[in-house]
Formats: sequence, C-alpha cells, structure tokens
Amino acid sequence: MLTPQNRLALLMHGGIKGPFGKTGIGLLRYSAAPIVAVIDRESAGESLAALTRIPCEAPIVASVREALAYQPDTLVIGTAPSGGLLPEEWLPELQDALLAGLNLVNGLHTPLAEHPALKPLLHGCQWVWDIRKEPPNLSVGSGKARHLPCKRVLTVGTDMAVGKMTVSIEMHRACLARGMRSRFLATGQTGIMIEGYGVPLDAVRVDYASGAVEKFVLELGADADVVHIEGQGSLFNPASTATLPLLRGSQPTHLILVHRAGQTHIRTFPDVPIPPLRVAVELYEAVAAAGGSFYPSKVAAIALNTAHLSETEALEAIRQAERETQLPCTDPVRFGAETLVDAIA
Repeated sequence: MLTPQNRLALLMHGGIKGPFGKTGIGLLRYSAAPIVAVIDRESAGESLAALTRIPCEAPIVASVREALAYQPDTLVIGTAPSGGLLPEEWLPELQDALLAGLNLVNGLHTPLAEHPALKPLLHGCQWVWDIRKEPPNLSVGSGKARHLPCKRVLTVGTDMAVGKMTVSIEMHRACLARGMRSRFLATGQTGIMIEGYGVPLDAVRVDYASGAVEKFVLELGADADVVHIEGQGSLFNPASTATLPLLRGSQPTHLILVHRAGQTHIRTFPDVPIPPLRVAVELYEAVAAAGGSFYPSKVAAIALNTAHLSETEALEAIRQAERETQLPCTDPVRFGAETLVDAIA
C-alpha cells in the first residue's frame, strides 16, 4: 500500500500520448504520494502539465536510470496495455529499479513478485505489490446489497477507458466536502493504488465476481451515507465482462452514465457502434433492474469526458447531452461534480 511518504516514479513509455496511460494519469491526478518523475521515452523533456492538463511539475525522463536523480523510492507501472501483460522490453527497466533499491507497484496481470528475473534482485525491506490478485474467502453473489440503507452509486460507461473511475472519485470527494459519510470502492488497479483498498475485479474468477463486489459493498456500506462504486467496462464493448458483476453485486440505487463526448463507436472495435445516449440509459436501467428482480436503479445523470474539446465545445456537448437525455450533465473534472451529487441527493 502506498502512503503519502512514498516518492513515486511512473513507468509510462508511450502512455502519456498513447491510449494506455490511464493508470499513470489517474495517479498524477489523485495520488496522495508525490510523483517525482515520469518515465516515457516518447515524451522525455516535454512539459507534463502541458501534455496532460494536470498541474504536476514532475519531469519526464527517458529511463529509470535518469529518474533515479529525483530520488524516488517506488516505481509504479503506469500503463494498462490491452490484456494487461508486461511488455518484454520493459524488464530491464524493472531490473534497474530493483537494483537501485526501489519498491515496485504492479497493476498488470503479469505477476512480478515471483518473477525469476526480478525476485533474486530484491533485498532488505524492498517489496513488490502485485495488485491483480483475487481476494481470499469469496463466495457467490446473493443480492444482499439491495438491503443496505446507504446510497450506492455505480458509474457505467458507453465504452472502456472513458473516465468511470475519475467520475466516482470526483463525486466521492464532493460528497466528503458536503460532510457526507462517503466511501469509494475501487475495482481496478489504478483506483486501488489511489485508495489502498478495493477488489481487482478482472482478477476474480467469474463465478465469484458479483460476490466479490457484494462483499466489499457490504463492508463499506455498513457505516456510510453513500458508497461510490468504480465502474469497469461497458455493456457495449464486446471484450468487456465486468459490468454485470458490478450491477449484480452492488445493487446500485443510482447509475451515472459516463461517455466521451462525440464518440460514436467502440474505440478498439471501430465496427461496433455506440447507441444514442437515450438508448444507453434505457438499456442500463433495464439490465440493472433485471425485470424487477433487482433494485430498480435509474441513471441519475450523465458525466461527459470533454478533455479533447475546448471549453466552448465542452459546454455545447453538455447542453446537447441534457437535451437528448433530459438528465443533468457535466464534466466533473472540468466543471466540478456538484451537478452529479445534486442528482443523487
């Protein structure tokens, strides 16, 4: 588990400008531990703040060896490539980090604590945190979360990697600012790095996936006004398997639909269209309620990702989404999460 005392270097080769850097971007935005260097050979020497619009002045360097000059104590793998496998060409970078005495945080599916090329390099108090491990003592889901008195807010998406974790965290922090007993349930590697707690849902066997979500929601919801559950995947993405366990396990009282403004097709499957937002709302509500068997969840609001738009374009996209869905809408990173919190309150 990371603490505010750790000093992090993010390994993100190709991730700042490429499509797989969401782990590092999430940490840059929300990590309590300071980021002292970002390692990305494609962007070395450029301004991190200019590239990401995140007010972080950490330098971008080309290698782990260069990052050592900024005295990190922990290397975090900051990309999430398709399939979650470790690129072979990154292994020397990890070896350099361990030889320099750094700890290692790994959100990939490839386990590293027992890796034959890395384990012999560990010494003293060094540690490797492999996040994608199935939690112990899981059981199948039972729908018990629907009896909790707290609000349960699940972010759902029109695609993967549209900002569901970001929306959940922004709403959680806005609820805390209002004095609410708010909890955030991380369900992916980035959220767990940030929160230090959660269930790595894509590492859980499918039979136990809804039960794993339910277990953690019951634990958090016992003493909370609202639990924000980080969404994963999308009902519209043919590679996604995580949305149904989240719906069944959390029995959400509210859904927040997250969409990248202007996106019309699944990013990694351009032949698969994304339906109009109104249709997406209807589908998520129908699936969540399961014909009356589960909690009758409603989409309370739309969260738009407008990072690629100018402010004028973003405001027009928000107005268009409100007209189309007759639901409140905002970009919580750009304009704050108050509109979304009002919608669930």
